[in-house]
Order: sequence, then structure tokens, then C-alpha cells
Amino acid sequence: MRIRATVAAVTGALALSALAVPAAQAGSQGDVSLDRPSVAERFGTSSAKAASRAAAAAVPTVSNVTVNAGKNIVLGTTVAKTISVSLTASHPSGIEDAYIELWHGTNFEDGIDGLLVPKGEAASCTASSATTSKCKLTIPIAPGENTEDLIGDLYANALAGTWHVRAAVLSNDQQVYQNYSYKTHKVQRLSKLTVNASPEPVKKGKTITVAGKLSRANWEDRKYHGYTGQPVKLQFRKKNSNTYTTVKTIKSNSTGNLSTTVKATVDGFFRYSFAGTSTTPTVTTAGDFVDVR
Repeated sequence: MRIRATVAAVTGALALSALAVPAAQAGSQGDVSLDRPSVAERFGTSSAKAASRAAAAAVPTVSNVTVNAGKNIVLGTTVAKTISVSLTASHPSGIEDAYIELWHGTNFEDGIDGLLVPKGEAASCTASSATTSKCKLTIPIAPGENTEDLIGDLYANALAGTWHVRAAVLSNDQQVYQNYSYKTHKVQRLSKLTVNASPEPVKKGKTITVAGKLSRANWEDRKYHGYTGQPVKLQFRKKNSNTYTTVKTIKSNSTGNLSTTVKATVDGFFRYSFAGTSTTPTVTTAGDFVDVR
């Protein structure tokens, strides 16, 4: 029986031996282990048989490895989500199974500190021809550390950023392809942004204060904290316009708060817009209407 677990990998396409992550790597996440079995164990085939066949036969080819429909993976503080992953693979004998996971760290052999693995025992592979199939899996992801009700995957804020995507495929005649870093993908901490323009209404020529706050998810305490020192654009559109223009750019303060002033000229909407960073997604508020009299 195939098991729900990760597969071993080495540099290159073909790998058939297990590489275990040291136990110390899992210490910060309690009883969650980052160890993994070999390719042979994952696909339920004999490593010796696969190795001997590999010398005489071509391994499968892989393309179109897709994670979360190409969108960054963004998680808040409490809500888990399930993403879809897929790949297209070809081999003269056809495709039996596939595997995709995401890992975070400095080095696959001894530097992994995060792992996102698929649920289920085998991929769902749909053949488009006798040789080619598209295979799909789903990966559940939860923020935070372990609790009684939830196994947390993103247990540290340091896990936000670039993750490696590992892909493996098993052909019908038991040939194995694997690449431990086929591509990379972003995993980010959810951001929030508010805006409030006042007073409302306001006399023409008077000062309008536009306040707000930029915050982002903290996976370690499952709360939102101010995102400090970040450039945020104040934008405005006239009442009968569909286009926002940037008025100025300010930075969030030491608690993530935003505040600036402008002169009241015409009726319209003010909003804040944050471009995002490698660890935090872009976010833009709805417009806050100001009636100028």
C-alpha cells in the first residue's frame, strides 16, 4: 500500500535512496517529524528493481508543475486551507502515479525546517493519451503550532517566503523521475489594511486626516501585529471617476499605524494601498468617501 508521506530526493531527476532530516530539525514543532521515506516506499515499488530498470529505460518527463493555480499561498492566523497541485508527465509506458510537496529551508539534505505534504495515498492521474497524464493532489495547510484540534504546518514566521517544490513521477513500468527543487513558490502571511478619512463632511479647503493601520498574521501567537516601516500609498479618486491616483506615499510607524493629512478639494474616496513584500501579500482598502462642502 502506498503511504501518505514525502519521498527522498537528491540533486537531479532520479532518486532511490532515503535522506532523513535530523531529528533536531523538528524540535521547534513538537512531535511533527520532517523525516521521510524513500521513493520506493512512496510509490510502493522495489528500489533494487527500479534501479536496475533505470539503467536501461528512460525516466518519465515532467512539465507544467502548478501550485495553487500559480497564486501565492497566503494564510492568516487560524483558518486552514487546502491547495491543489498538479503536473503533466509522459512516458512510453504511461503514468501510474505522481507526487508533489513543498519544503522550506537552506538545504534539502540537512537544512529543512518546513514541509507541506499532500493528503491521500496516490495522485489522481487522468490520461490524455497512452503516454501522457495530468496528475493532481491536494495539500492541507494550517497556520500556527500544534493544538488539540489542529496540526500546525506554519509554526514560525520565519517560514514565510520562498519554498521549494519537489516533483516525482512513477511510470507504469516502474520508472521513477524526481526533482527535489523543480521550482519555487511563495508562502505568505496574510496582510490587513484599514483606512479612515475624517472629518466627514468637511468644508472645502480644510484639512482631512487619513488614518489607518497595516498589520499581518503572526503564525506563532495566532494574532495580527502591526507591520512596521512599510511604504503605503495614499490614493484618491473623484466621486464620478473610476480611477485612483496616488497622492503621496507614507510609512507605517512602529505599531503599523498610518496617518497623514491632505486639503479638502472635491468629493471623493481615499484609500491606502500596500504593494506587499516577499513574505506578505499586497493589500488595498476599499475607498472611504469624504463629502466636501
